[in-house]
Amino acid sequence: MTQSDRQLYLRLKNKLDVQPGQSLCLEDVAQVLVADAHRDVLRLEIYTVPRDEHLVVLDVMDIMQKVVRYNPQLQIEALGNEEIILEVKQKGRSPSRVALFLVWMVLFVGSGLAIMNFHTDVSMLEVHQRIHYLITGETTERPLWIQIPYSFGIGLGMVLFFNHVFRRRFNEEPTPLEVEMNLYQENIDQYIKQHEHSKGRQS
Repeated sequence: MTQSDRQLYLRLKNKLDVQPGQSLCLEDVAQVLVADAHRDVLRLEIYTVPRDEHLVVLDVMDIMQKVVRYNPQLQIEALGNEEIILEVKQKGRSPSRVALFLVWMVLFVGSGLAIMNFHTDVSMLEVHQRIHYLITGETTERPLWIQIPYSFGIGLGMVLFFNHVFRRRFNEEPTPLEVEMNLYQENIDQYIKQHEHSKGRQS
């Protein structure tokens, strides 16, 4: 058997959703490239998910150690992530429609007040009145021909900016909110990995 036949390339996944009590094999937690003669290692049991945890971090060195014990002939080379986060999905109740409606109302009223307060701070009414005077030469307290299209323009601009109408997307580009949520999730994952490691060193 040549050296290349004994080579195993291992790349851990970044994050995995699991169920309490689930048994995870090597192929569940990582992408593995290995010769056909050693493909039985893919079914090697790596970890059993506890029932009382929400987040678990597995280290690549612990996984490699189990693989070596299972098959000492393999030469393992780890690539990419050094840890994988297991998020244990506990069974929970679906949110009630009343709670969902209340949250929607709070967000709707809050965003409306934020827009109105912004317009007050920048004196938007006075700006519209000034534009009306510059174009028509007349003064008015309510230049509706400017205010109404402007109001519709705000709504249309928000729809185009967030690239969403309910569940429908205009194109495949990620929305600014999705980009920010992705960055936020990456920071959370990094914190979890560091926190679990520091907690493991203290225990």
